[in-house]
Amino acid sequence: MQQILIYSDSLTWGIIPNTRQRLPFDKRWPGVFENTFNALGQNIRVIENCLNGRRTVWSDPFKDGRDGSKGLAQVIEMHSPLDWVVLLLGSNDFQCTHDNNAWLSAQGMTKLVRIIRQAPIEPGMPVPEIMIVAPPTIVKPKGVIAHKFLGSEVRCVGLAAELEQVANENSAHFFNAGDVTEASVVDGIHLDEDQHEVLGKALAHEIARITNL
Repeated sequence: MQQILIYSDSLTWGIIPNTRQRLPFDKRWPGVFENTFNALGQNIRVIENCLNGRRTVWSDPFKDGRDGSKGLAQVIEMHSPLDWVVLLLGSNDFQCTHDNNAWLSAQGMTKLVRIIRQAPIEPGMPVPEIMIVAPPTIVKPKGVIAHKFLGSEVRCVGLAAELEQVANENSAHFFNAGDVTEASVVDGIHLDEDQHEVLGKALAHEIARITNL
């Protein structure tokens, strides 16, 4: 059985846009991903580690534990052996509490890749393959999160290209979620239910292609 860790934020946690509710596992993209993989005849186990508001390397001034680099090495250690780690982060780097651009967010992703590669796993366990997933480009935020993400649609410009460069420079894999879906029509940040399905299936087929399954 392959084990795949998904390390992400609310886009993957499955928050229903403009609410505080959560999609069930088989409706959020990790569940779709797992079910698609299993339908291909592969036995995989998805491990979700997804926290609302998680940044790559920045803290949230109002909520604890949102710096994605803190404790990541121990997450890798506790779930090893892992075959893959899928990283989908970046959207929260552009909240109004941060004056980040796409390049800075991508540097945060670089740090996460290095932490994974250097995690203190047990001797003989494999260093997992890493898939960096660029989130769909933020459009003008709407609804209850509009103030939190004010101006984020400007600050995030170019993130996918910067993350692809990070992947190339660090021998990681890259997938642009924006190639298969857009951000939610409801809030401009998250994923609507149908977009979870599209992304889960697309990522499953991409990793299956890479691993020749």
